[in-house]
Amino acid sequence: MAVRQALEVRFGTLHNLGMAAVSLLMIGSAIAHFASGDAANAPTLSLQDPRFVMFALLALIMVYYIYLGVSRFLDRTPQVVIDHDGIALGFGRNARIAWGDIEWVRLRRLAMRTQLQIGIEPQAFLAADLRLSQFNVDDSLRPIRGVPAAVIVRDNGLDSNALTMLDAVKAFRPNLVRS
Repeated sequence: MAVRQALEVRFGTLHNLGMAAVSLLMIGSAIAHFASGDAANAPTLSLQDPRFVMFALLALIMVYYIYLGVSRFLDRTPQVVIDHDGIALGFGRNARIAWGDIEWVRLRRLAMRTQLQIGIEPQAFLAADLRLSQFNVDDSLRPIRGVPAAVIVRDNGLDSNALTMLDAVKAFRPNLVRS
């Protein structure tokens, strides 16, 4: 029997550094555009000008993405670990789900992107306290609408895709994989 290798999935360096660089570029290009003097529609530096408020809010959002990209680029701890004990989910939760508490695992598509879905026994789901939110856009762990004790692992920004994670689950517990 072949030795099964644990899979450790971390934040992808290129994706997250690229996100920070593009956000910085967007802020810099907006500042350069308004500072050039050619911008007839440039907002005045006043909170009374709704255009200034809008650009200030957009700049804050871009600063958030710069922070998020750099912090994820520097964070080299595994976010998903699939091994002989079960599946460990990081993303600030640091929860381990034992194989005995996992009911099923499957892939689902959202547009062009596949996502790993994990069905967990209700008691273990509550005990894990994953603090899932429908509204956090940048969270890689999401609830599944209509499925009370299940979680989606979104692979965007990670160094391994959902198919690789499903293959690791198949290596340890093929009976859990659903189509």
